[in-house]
Amino acid sequence: MIELKTILLAEDNPNDVELTIEALTEHNLANNVAVVNDGVEVMEYLRYEGKYKERKKGMPAVLLLDIKMPRMDGIEVLRSIRSDDHFKMLPVVMLTSSREEPDLKKCYELGVNAYVVKPVNFKDFIDAVQHIGIFWALLNEHPIKE
Repeated sequence: MIELKTILLAEDNPNDVELTIEALTEHNLANNVAVVNDGVEVMEYLRYEGKYKERKKGMPAVLLLDIKMPRMDGIEVLRSIRSDDHFKMLPVVMLTSSREEPDLKKCYELGVNAYVVKPVNFKDFIDAVQHIGIFWALLNEHPIKE
């Protein structure tokens, strides 16, 4: 049996968190979702700091990262991850409502693996999240070891 790796979801909107988990539930991925509410928490999670000090060891299969978050936005998080040798191979998918070209360009310049604009339509949102979860948590192979 394949052990599913954690999906790290960085999202400050409780409705989007709920929808994302609902979408992943259909493929039995929701029990492996760690939710953080801002960029500072992303870094604490990855570094085993603060309330994540005792979390189970291991890197997430993927980080689903919103751009517009309090304290530290998604672009700042991406910059931090890609500049840290320990985290730079972590797959990062921007899952955001931003269609702004500067955000898209900056994310790719910083090494994002994918950029997905959150669909407004409920069914389209569910479908997009399911595809992301299946690909990054089940199909994708990456060299991250801890």
